[in-house]
Amino acid sequence: MVAMQLLRPHDYARARWKNDGGWTTEIASAKDADSPSGFRWRASIAEIEKDGPFSSFPGIERDLLLLSGSGMELDINDAPAIRMEHRFQHIHFAGEDRVMCRLLADATRDFNVMADRNSTHAEVHARPLIGTMMVFVEPAESWLIHLFGGSGSFRAGDQQLSAGGGDTVLLSAKARERVVIEGSGELILVKFTQSMAA
Repeated sequence: MVAMQLLRPHDYARARWKNDGGWTTEIASAKDADSPSGFRWRASIAEIEKDGPFSSFPGIERDLLLLSGSGMELDINDAPAIRMEHRFQHIHFAGEDRVMCRLLADATRDFNVMADRNSTHAEVHARPLIGTMMVFVEPAESWLIHLFGGSGSFRAGDQQLSAGGGDTVLLSAKARERVVIEGSGELILVKFTQSMAA
């Protein structure tokens, strides 16, 4: 049996950054007191309003997808600047990397995934939802599926729920299960896999 949880925007937690450079809206997280940052994984949406450095998260692997706005340039350590200006453009970096952000024009909205590298591996993909697609949930996995636009239904056996733009569905199972997704829109799919040593 699949555990399916629907999160709507009013369930998310929005907070201003300490440096006053933007906002973070936390969608969901898996708390873990043994992790350096207090979680196994976390998914959020950031609104970046000003140039400035990213916070350091030692022991964490990070993924960022540009959702909207004019884009930004990221200086990571001493490497050449990376220009992020295309919708759903994706970058992966380590939480302890030195990252400086420069906006190209106005503010950006970005989808952020963090995972404790000692316990969890995250795979992040943006996909169009056109008709029907399937995901398979394994016992050591959990899925976070964010519906960026449109609408969709999620079905596993006799269970079904409906989600709209901005909603998020969390999936987990104790045995391998199939989840059918039907609808039209855009999805951000995140698969979290727990390491065997965790």
